Amino acid sequence: MEVLVCTTPGEFAYQQAEKPALTPGNTILKIKRIGICGTDLHAFEGTQPFFNYPRILGHELAGEIVETDGAPGFSVGEAVTFIPYFNCGKCIACRNNKPNCCTSIRVSGVHIDGGMSEYLSVPSYSLVHGNGLSFDELALVEMLSIGAHGIRRANVEQNETVLVVGAGPIGLGTMEFARIAGANVIALDINDGRLAFCREKLGVAHTVNALTDNVLEKLNEITNGDMPTVIVDATGNLRAINTAFGYLAHGGRYVLVGLQKGEISFSHPEFHKREATLMSSRNATRADFEHVISSMKNGHIDPTTYITHRVVFGKVKDEFEGWLDPANGVIKAMVSLD
Repeated sequence: MEVLVCTTPGEFAYQQAEKPALTPGNTILKIKRIGICGTDLHAFEGTQPFFNYPRILGHELAGEIVETDGAPGFSVGEAVTFIPYFNCGKCIACRNNKPNCCTSIRVSGVHIDGGMSEYLSVPSYSLVHGNGLSFDELALVEMLSIGAHGIRRANVEQNETVLVVGAGPIGLGTMEFARIAGANVIALDINDGRLAFCREKLGVAHTVNALTDNVLEKLNEITNGDMPTVIVDATGNLRAINTAFGYLAHGGRYVLVGLQKGEISFSHPEFHKREATLMSSRNATRADFEHVISSMKNGHIDPTTYITHRVVFGKVKDEFEGWLDPANGVIKAMVSLD
């Protein structure tokens, strides 16, 4: 089979590999769609933590079961996605029902080779029923689950004000699930095109440009002086992360979904006087995947809105670098293998 390998930062190579053989407890998928996410882009740039080269990228995947062992209720030919965070099942996190932050987690396309290939073997326990969704929709479930998990971590309540910093795909999904939770959503970014997308496609009422607006004044105006009770960072940008501590309401929660390599810093007195809560949000759980799929099925979210660029598998090497350029207006690039 053909695979696409990120050999070093900035370099891809198509290579031939053996089709995976069925082993106990695993399932072989024929990959149909690959969503390109920030993790893939950062890995290509060489800025992704927890990463080694060479690596086959790809964890936003949809496929068809071709062989399976140990997957009760699943059948050959079924359209599925899967949870690409493979956990040990034994550590303190797994025992406490937090497999998404397992101490020895292996994320497909990050710690181990992923799905930029024609076939992929995955643990049967990771499979998720497609429930009649299209391959395009199924390839977007993982991305949306990241935002859904962040909102669940924050325990967002009806009529709260949620500021989402970063209007990339993860941020957009976070906005969607904040809305579904009943929150009033504010989008903060530096790209007017992304902010227009928030308004026009997602119905976000309030958008703020961090480069051209006085952010504190705008947030104060929008919230009638209260400031956001929940802030979610979806940038992974150190400056943005550090700055957003100053936007938080007293008694508020700050959730870090985005990830960067450096050390965060903030004023202890300012944080302390707010009795604020700081938390990270890593990956997602099966409950989040099911929430996303249910939201799609019930029409609460139209995931295909995000797909702005399409390419066949054989053209990814040529097109990928262009997706890094904000001028190209990429929200979500989708790779097809059929």
